[in-house]
This record gives sequence, C-alpha cells and structure tokens, in this order.
Amino acid sequence: MVSPLLDRPGAVEAQGVDAGVAAHYGDPFREQRTLLDGGGVVDRSHRGILRVSGVDRLSWLHSLTSQHLDALPTGETREALLLSPHGHVEHHMVLRDDGESTWLMVEPGTSEALAAYLESMRFMLRVEVTDEAPSYAVLSVLSEGQWRDEIVRRADLAEHAAATGLPLAGLGAYEALRVEAHRPRLGFETDHRTIPHELGWIGVAVHLDKGCYRGQETVARVHNLGRPPRRLIAGHLDGTSDELPSPHTPIELDGRVIGFLGTAVQHAELGPIALAVIKRATPDDAELTVAGMAMKPERVVDA
Repeated sequence: MVSPLLDRPGAVEAQGVDAGVAAHYGDPFREQRTLLDGGGVVDRSHRGILRVSGVDRLSWLHSLTSQHLDALPTGETREALLLSPHGHVEHHMVLRDDGESTWLMVEPGTSEALAAYLESMRFMLRVEVTDEAPSYAVLSVLSEGQWRDEIVRRADLAEHAAATGLPLAGLGAYEALRVEAHRPRLGFETDHRTIPHELGWIGVAVHLDKGCYRGQETVARVHNLGRPPRRLIAGHLDGTSDELPSPHTPIELDGRVIGFLGTAVQHAELGPIALAVIKRATPDDAELTVAGMAMKPERVVDA
C-alpha cells in the first residue's frame, strides 16, 4: 500500500521493506534537525497492524510473548518479542490496548506470518486476530521530546498528519534518530540467531518476572550466566564513501569476520553512524572495518 503522503511536494519514496512511505521530502538533514528542534510527524503507514479482540486477549498474549501483558493498562504501550523454542527472536511488536482490543504494530512484511502463528495458538480461547493494515495506519509523532505512535484510519492519514500541527519528516530522519538512540530494529540488527540479550531487549521487550513462554529457558539461562555470544554496538564510520553499506554487510577485525552491520545512516550532526552486532569478546578499542571503511566502535550492550 502506497501512502497518500507520497504525493507531497519533494517526496522521495523509501526502498526495500520501507517502500510505500517517504524516505524524505527533499531535505533529509533539515528534516532531522526539525525533529530534534521542535518535533514532527513521520509517516510509518507501511508497518503491519494486527488487532486481537476477545476477553482472553491479554492473558493469551501474555502466555505467548516475552512481555508481562495480562494486566496491561488501557492506553499504555509496551514492546514484546515472540521467540523460537530456542530463544531466537522471530517477531518484535509494539502493543497497545484500548479496553476492547489489543493493537500490535509490527515490522513491514511480518504481519502475515505473525497472524498465522497466533491463529495456530488460539485453541478454545475467546480471541480473534484481524489484519487491520488495509484500514488503519501508523503515524509516529515527536512532540516535547517524546515519541508516540498513533493508529489512525488509513483514509484519514493525510488529514490526521496535518491536524498535529507539526511538520512532516521522512522515514530517513526517524531512522537517523533511532540509530543515534541505539534502538535496534528487527531484520536490520537481527538475524536468525539473535537472542534478546544481544540487543539490550531485556527489560525493554522481555519481562524477567513472568510465567512460562516459548524460548524462556534460553532467556533465563543466558541472563543467569551473563554471557551472550554477541552484542550490539554503535559505530562511527570514517566517511570515505558517500554510499553507506547495507544491513548485514560483514564487519571485519584483522581480516576476520566478527559480526555484521545493522543500520547505517547519515546523521545531520554526527556524520555517518551505524548500529552493528559483533562477537561479545571483541575489544572496545578494536579497529573494525566494514566494506573497506574504518568503523570506531562504541559500547551499547555490555560484554
């Protein structure tokens, strides 16, 4: 689905999984500074949206995911993960309950697989899963230094964006601020082996004081041992190339691959920066390279 906000003057469509919304509206750096200085609204209508209704919805989602949800207050937002039996991250979601339904905002292209899994786990419970992306969309609003994700009717997307009274900023500006804030993204800073501890999702999307759920044994074991095999870092690239490497480009140390690049962006103030996942034991002062460029690491998740 292509956003109506792509009709705005200067809009340049994002690529890959982010296609369908604007990467920017003509001036990416100005849009970053606008978000930082006074706030703005970002079109994220390409994200998947599932709605779970029924009286058993919160206790059911509580039993399936890594988050404590059975007493989720109305209007409160939480992050959660769906893990494999071995504790690997399969889905990341942002949840909000409106008193009648729980809304799940997920990465583009993941809602169909997540809905299929949820449907397979319904059994005799009083829950219903609905794909609402054709009818609803996500707008992310930054105001007074705080982000909030608003779920609006897709038909009212442009009108609602205008009603915020805030300027539009492209997804590229949002991503630059996300990287600066060291917030990982499913599919960019993750692969098929990712466990929550590597990305700092413990406490954010994983609640350690809740009952059994798929993958919990791995979560508990690694938490108690304190030795995940990899860790998230931030990186400052040397800027020798205007074209930044794509996600999952290998990262090398002395000619050996020790991890992979996540998201690399051009930041208006910091220059080329990135998130990456490397082997846990890699020294903090290691001289890393990615696609021929030097990268200075910065610790995000403790070794």
